[in-house]
Amino acid sequence: MRQTAQYVFAYGSLAADLRGSHPAQLRGRRRGWGVAMDNRVNVPGYKHYRLRSDGSRPAVFVAFLDLFDDPAACTHGLCVPVDGAQLPVIDHRERNYERVDVTGAVSPARGIVWAYVGGATGRGRLEHARAGGAAVVSRDYLERTRAAFAALGPAALADFERSAALGDLPVWDLDRVDLGPAS
Repeated sequence: MRQTAQYVFAYGSLAADLRGSHPAQLRGRRRGWGVAMDNRVNVPGYKHYRLRSDGSRPAVFVAFLDLFDDPAACTHGLCVPVDGAQLPVIDHRERNYERVDVTGAVSPARGIVWAYVGGATGRGRLEHARAGGAAVVSRDYLERTRAAFAALGPAALADFERSAALGDLPVWDLDRVDLGPAS
């Protein structure tokens, strides 16, 4: 029996990090800054950030891109092929998000298409951090993601630039520190 092909719709850093993709558009959702992680908290198997200038660990919330319902929107991205074994790994990486089926809204869809949409906890962290002036964006995250969309051409880059406008979010030079599992 043949398995149905599965894809992840990459609209943020997954577009830079996952390979073997094809360009696609997602109707009815718009990209924007929607979730954050608390840089003060160690989560085994996750990450935190240090200031590039002095190596200190700032007490901030680091923001990441998200998808929001918007019937008038169309978001450029990539459909990245995945198999059943890869999905739990990506689910773990994308712990601030919920995986949802967006197959009917993606063009072209060559199989089942999943997207990672901000979960209530991650979105609440960003909302709280913005209200307190403690939300930032990592320059490396922003530049790596921007480069992935620049490689797709002018329309995808223009869509990214418009939808990833920073608003009140400052961009900081941060180094990512990946944490190992708990001992």
